This record gives sequence, C-alpha cells and structure tokens, in this order.
Amino acid sequence: MAVYAIGDVQGCYPELQRLLDKLGFDTAQDKLWFCGDLVNRGGQSLETLRLIHELREHVVVTLGNHDLSLLAIAERKPDAQARVNPELRAVLFADDAPVLFEWLRSQKLLHHDESLGWTMVHAGLSPFWTIRQAQRCALEIERELSGPNRGRLLKNLFGNRPAAWTNRLQGIDRQRATINTMTRMRFCDVNGRIDFEGKGVPGTQKPGMYPWFEVPGMRRRDTRIVCGHWSALGRFAGLGIHAIDTGCVWGGTLTALRLDSDEPTYVSVAAEPHRKRIPGAD
Repeated sequence: MAVYAIGDVQGCYPELQRLLDKLGFDTAQDKLWFCGDLVNRGGQSLETLRLIHELREHVVVTLGNHDLSLLAIAERKPDAQARVNPELRAVLFADDAPVLFEWLRSQKLLHHDESLGWTMVHAGLSPFWTIRQAQRCALEIERELSGPNRGRLLKNLFGNRPAAWTNRLQGIDRQRATINTMTRMRFCDVNGRIDFEGKGVPGTQKPGMYPWFEVPGMRRRDTRIVCGHWSALGRFAGLGIHAIDTGCVWGGTLTALRLDSDEPTYVSVAAEPHRKRIPGAD
C-alpha cells in the first residue's frame, strides 16, 4: 500500500494522468490525498473532477479556494453562471454536474491521519491553532457546506474581513476567517492577520509578516503538514511543513509526495509544453 499527496492540479488533466501512471497507482491498495484547487486555469477541470470522482473510494480531498469559488458559482442563477470562463462553464452545465457538486461539497477543509502522522490542508493554519482546534474549525465549515443551508455560507464566502481568526468570532465572520486561513493564507503577522496581497517567495513580504509556518510563538503541532496553494514557494520541506504546489498550471510540474515511507519521497511530471511560466502567480 502507498499513500501519495498530490499538489494543486487546477484542471491539468493530462499531467494528472501522467503522474498517476508514473506512480503506478493501484486502486486495489493505494490512496491519494489531493491538497485542493482541483479546478480552474488548466483547461480541463471537468475531466479532472470526473477522474478524481471516479477514484473517490481511494481519495481524500481538502478543498482549495478555487474549488470553493466554483461551489459558490454553482449556487448562482444560470445567467450568472454563463458569464464565467469557458472551463468552469463546462463543469457548471455538464450533465453530471449535480453529482460532481454534491460530492465536492462533501469534501474536507482539513484531513488528519493520526496513524500516518500527517495532516493536509490547502493553504495553512492559524498560528494559534493546535491540530485539534483546527479540526474543530474545519468541521464547522464542512457541516455547513454539506448541509441544507450551504447557500448562505457560499453567498458570503468572499471577502478579506476579518483578516485574522479569533475565538471571539461568530457566524459568517468566523466561517470566512476559517476559510481564508485554510485556503488563502501565505503570509500573516504574529496575530494571525493575513496579508492577502503577498504571493511571492519568503523574503518579499511586507515588514511584520511571516510565512504562516514561521510565525514567532506559534503553537507546536506533533504532526507533519502537507499543503499546496503557494506556487511561488514551490516544493518546500522544513519546520514540519511539506509544500507541494509546484506550479503545474504555470508551466512548472505536478508533484506527488509519498506519505507512508520512512522518508518522504517526491515524484513529479513536467507541465504540458503549452503552459507558460508566470513568475509570482498564485
């Protein structure tokens, strides 16, 4: 049995197929963890979702900001949906869209495997959260997202306020702060306040901001964390963090990280030749 985490696919369907072939992925015994951002920009989001949905019994997904954005668009009226980009329209108006969306809404914001000693999230964690606190915050969103009142959450999904999660927050402010932290964060300050504009490599951030995993005084967590979202950071391993968004959609690579081996090992495939590298892209 092998367990692999895969970085941001973003609709890069040919690369995902090649990566699974290179891994020798076997549905009889292997598992796949996807760090989120399954869709958008790669050109074949519908095919990507269909493939991962077909493998769903062998897959764990944590939702990314692009996945949540798609779910929010799916709640709009058809005339509004028709105004989004062609790649997402193909998903929205597919015959199997209701099945795909029901499945996508049931996915996680955070996945923790005690036996493996690994935790997966799309972007990052608040410096104040233990893993148990992060699990509770994620579960609040997961229950709402898969429940009958999901429309209110998805309608109020977007916004940069509040910029930091605190235990005093309630209602939609608390939900948005949790989502922003887990799906959008790269840099934050010692109070957990997110810099939503900072997308470059560490060292380019504003004064007083830190990579989310280097904040002074942050809570210790007895787990290794695998994440994506930060293509400018690329492949990174340190401080218990393993970042694997290697910018496939921007001409980089699509990367898998084996989680069940004694030492984490990486397998990558190159992006299709037509994808152009854009420095600093998210």
